[in-house]
Amino acid sequence: MNFLRWRTDLALKKNKSLRASLPYKQAKNIGIIFTVEDKQKHLDIKDLIHHFESDGKLVKVLEFLPKKKENYEFLFDFFSIDDLSFWGSINSSTAEKFSDTAFDYLLCVDNQSNPLLLNLLARCKARCRVGKFSENETAFFELMIESKGTTRGLIDHMYKYTKQLK
Repeated sequence: MNFLRWRTDLALKKNKSLRASLPYKQAKNIGIIFTVEDKQKHLDIKDLIHHFESDGKLVKVLEFLPKKKENYEFLFDFFSIDDLSFWGSINSSTAEKFSDTAFDYLLCVDNQSNPLLLNLLARCKARCRVGKFSENETAFFELMIESKGTTRGLIDHMYKYTKQLK
């Protein structure tokens, strides 16, 4: 994991992607990245996708699938710890393609920090990255949401505040 942290820090420094929030009405592409936890989180993510699609947005999702967790419905693209090399590289064409996509908004829907997702956030080409507030992770997000509670609460706040961007 030390190599992963080093690669993540390096990616943060080298990534020169344009970061700026686009008014929500103009946004077309939205990415969602999250760590698989349980069936309820899966359902909450599906509900969030439905909200965005109802607003006319194109949504792509990538999940990190930890060991001994179920991949519900095999609905979303995913990567796992098996895709992490000894040297801290994520060797997943799916994750690579996702991080190369220039999303208007990229939402990281996790209450707990995940070093693999932080690595993708550091390398991504998204214009505006949205995540849960954490003092240690301000370099990874343009919009951070203060949320103490359930994943559902975090999702509701992310949708609400992203929609309000002008």
